[in-house]
Amino acid sequence: MTDLSTGFGTNNPRNGMVRLRTLIILRWLAILGQGGAIFIASQVLKLDIPLGFCMLAIGASVISNLVALAVYPQTRWLRENEVLVTLLFDLSQLALLVYLTGGLNNPFALLILAPVTVSAMTMRTQSTLLIGGLALIMVTALTYIHLPLRTEAGAILEMPPVFVAGFWVAIMIGIVFLAIYAGRVTAETYSMSQALLATQMALSREQKLTDLGGVVAAAAHELGTPLATIKLVSAELLEELEDRPDLKEDAALIREQADRCRDILQSMGRAGKDDLHLRNAPLSAVVGEAAEPHVERQKQVHFNFTADTEDDGPMPVITRKPEVIHGLRNLIQNAVDFADLEVWIDVSWSKTHITIRVIDDGPGYPVDLLGRIGEPFLRRRRSVPDQASRPGYEGMGLGLFIAKTLLERTGSEVIFDNGVNEDGDTSRTGAIAEVIWPASALQVAPTGRSEPLGQNEQIRI
Repeated sequence: MTDLSTGFGTNNPRNGMVRLRTLIILRWLAILGQGGAIFIASQVLKLDIPLGFCMLAIGASVISNLVALAVYPQTRWLRENEVLVTLLFDLSQLALLVYLTGGLNNPFALLILAPVTVSAMTMRTQSTLLIGGLALIMVTALTYIHLPLRTEAGAILEMPPVFVAGFWVAIMIGIVFLAIYAGRVTAETYSMSQALLATQMALSREQKLTDLGGVVAAAAHELGTPLATIKLVSAELLEELEDRPDLKEDAALIREQADRCRDILQSMGRAGKDDLHLRNAPLSAVVGEAAEPHVERQKQVHFNFTADTEDDGPMPVITRKPEVIHGLRNLIQNAVDFADLEVWIDVSWSKTHITIRVIDDGPGYPVDLLGRIGEPFLRRRRSVPDQASRPGYEGMGLGLFIAKTLLERTGSEVIFDNGVNEDGDTSRTGAIAEVIWPASALQVAPTGRSEPLGQNEQIRI
């Protein structure tokens, strides 16, 4: 289970898998920066630093990069233990350079944060704790153990003890903060990408089902005429072949199979939803289609369709969008899952807005998570009564995230809340999911006259 407080957990990308090319590029950048800093310090600022040892430390990084390039392909993905060894080497090399150049009197000691941050973004908690703990120990040791930074004249350059102590505290805080922050952001980014992938897959599935329905409807429509012709001709043959029983049986078989094809196409055609005649549908038909899989699940589902005022006119005709159908279906499924006995689907419209509310009589959304409903992979510890009532359910919040994402893509605003006990009415005190669209986002503008739709468009799946 993901620990939402820190971002560390198993449901995130920090499994130690990092491409070798990434670490090689980062190390080359570090080598260039270290070499440039050493050159400026010794040749421009005229500081007395042990160039030999510094070049040896930088050379070790160069050699490690060259060996990695020679032995492994750059596209190789490193395992966690290999990444851990690499980051431990980089941390030790950087600590050695800081030791040779004044310890915490050297402002470049701040770069010790880099390996810890990379670890938090790429490895699991245990490895990050190891890297971070070693970084804390090294920074503390460098406060007291280091070669002094001297000028060419031999004067020692060092900050006042209070500034060194402040720098030490800042690095300590930076190591802890950046580790938690980087880990949390990486985990949430990964969760969001996975959730969006699931959303895209759900939408793709709904679109394919819609397209398949269109293909079936078009086939039923286009094959109707030739089948009717076959049936008519076979009927005439039956009359003319009264004196040829052998041929009459063949004509009867042709007629029977034509009737069978007609029945099959009619049955399949009823599932066709994307015919041009059904691209638009009344609001009630779209809501009913979304709720259809869940109206017979031992819970009473009530539909209420009302205009906000008498001047708002009849029920609008809207565009049948897969996002709307799939999103509403997820909200209704969630309500039916958690309802005790009843679910209400209230649909209202005005000249400016279309509103759909899905309400149940269940326990409602957890109060502590209410502000985060609609986030992906949102888990909480289930109570014993909940486990007993729904033993096979493992909620992650992904269904509500998919619903919210799909519905918001159509221009709606999705609001989650809990019902309030008013005047002793406890029936609607469960969860409430409210979807509000501007009328222009869904409603088909009435033309006041009937127009031909033209031929069905070819659908490519």
